[in-house]
Amino acid sequence: MSKLELAPSVMRFYGETVNEDDRLRTSADGRMELARTQELLRRFLPPAPARVLDVGGGTGVHAEWLVKDGYDVTLVDPVPRHVETASAVCPAVVGDARDLNEPDDSFDIVQLLGPLYHLPNPEDRRTALAEAQRVVKPGGVVAAAAINRYASLFEHVTYAHLHKERIRDSVSKILETAVYDGARGFTLSYFHRAEELASELVTSGLTDVQVFGIEGPAWSLVKVAEQQPGEGPTNELVASAMEAARMAEPYPELLAASSHLLAVGRAPSGIDL
Repeated sequence: MSKLELAPSVMRFYGETVNEDDRLRTSADGRMELARTQELLRRFLPPAPARVLDVGGGTGVHAEWLVKDGYDVTLVDPVPRHVETASAVCPAVVGDARDLNEPDDSFDIVQLLGPLYHLPNPEDRRTALAEAQRVVKPGGVVAAAAINRYASLFEHVTYAHLHKERIRDSVSKILETAVYDGARGFTLSYFHRAEELASELVTSGLTDVQVFGIEGPAWSLVKVAEQQPGEGPTNELVASAMEAARMAEPYPELLAASSHLLAVGRAPSGIDL
């Protein structure tokens, strides 16, 4: 187990306050995030039964579908409650993305679908990405998710309270600094711009880096329909928003409208041609 620690507010948030598994399975935008993450990752996954290291894998919500697809998954997460739940899905251990207790060159794909959210210190993010590249095999895939810099702007409109002074000031600070201090509601968080996320993967030594908007530019329309009185978003609205995410992929200027970003890169093969 790593001697590193996350901020206490992060550990409390995931260990005591929120069930991240519920968000991805029950909320409309969470279900979009889960479905699109699967869709995007499946483009890059090597054939099963390749080895996957799910770093910051939470309760195993992604490990579950990977195991069903035939992959050999190991999960690492800093929250003991998460690890206990995930152990029913795959081998799971308590650990930190910045200090992985895994051998060099031992996994075909390493995914960090959460650790970068809560590492506002750039050195910590560099260390996490360096660790991912260390344990992935030459030519293997590293996938890293991030919260989009502008996500809070769109999200708080869906709650119809962005015009209130306290919320406006809080969101303005996130836009200016890229950091939320976790004072209330959410926890300590870092918000990436798409080009910044790509640069971090490239700087870590990964090649062929691509960045995708996970939910795409119409996710907030789905979320606002869920927040308003009534039956919530229709299947047709969700399907249209998903299609908008796919159609937006060739247009990097639309990345700023997505709630989450997914960057995918490949470790150097080690073969000089």
